Amino acid sequence: MSVKIRDQRNRWRRITVGFRVSPEESEQLNIAVALSGLPKQEYCYRRCMQRDIVVQGNPRVYKALKDQLAAVLAELKRLEKVGDIRDELLETINLITITLEGMKEENYGE
Repeated sequence: MSVKIRDQRNRWRRITVGFRVSPEESEQLNIAVALSGLPKQEYCYRRCMQRDIVVQGNPRVYKALKDQLAAVLAELKRLEKVGDIRDELLETINLITITLEGMKEENYGE
């Protein structure tokens, strides 16, 4: 049996919610989760409940940023013209930018 988990308000989380996504949506979700530093369940819960995602810089987040920046660079080098950029790539670049801006504010209090 799985471990019973309580949320921040000391409530049991015992109901399972599931949904289907396309392979492309799954990839985007996994990128967003990796950049957030949160477990996938917590990330999805916060997004569904329209709560803030606060990224805490840690080695896992820095590695995810490095990996995603490398993937973006490889994809940009592969493209022959600007018009070939996929929406998913632009969304990834936007997520990286938001994450880095948030970490900059956290570190420098701007």
